[in-house]
Amino acid sequence: MNTTDSRVELLFEPAASSAFTQAQRDRILTALADRLVHDRISIVASEYRSQFRNRAAARERLADLLRRALAPPPPTRRATKRTRGSQVRRLETKRRRGEIKAGRRMPRDTG
Repeated sequence: MNTTDSRVELLFEPAASSAFTQAQRDRILTALADRLVHDRISIVASEYRSQFRNRAAARERLADLLRRALAPPPPTRRATKRTRGSQVRRLETKRRRGEIKAGRRMPRDTG
């Protein structure tokens, strides 16, 4: 079977959609700016042999894409400080490792 026969291309124009409020439209356009071609989102589905299943897959992908675009941004990461104990342990381990390596060196002739 030729998969191009069952291939589906779904085009969606978020700027012209009345399904969203203006704020939601702006959020979608900002979040999906890199996916827009001539102000449209293009989704191609050709993984199934049935055009009906490819249509459903394309719709589901569009819905997922819009859901992620409308989701609130993740909270900003707050920088944390290492504990004093972890700093001491790290430096102690480094010192011990240096001593082990220094012990492997050939002794210098001092005379």
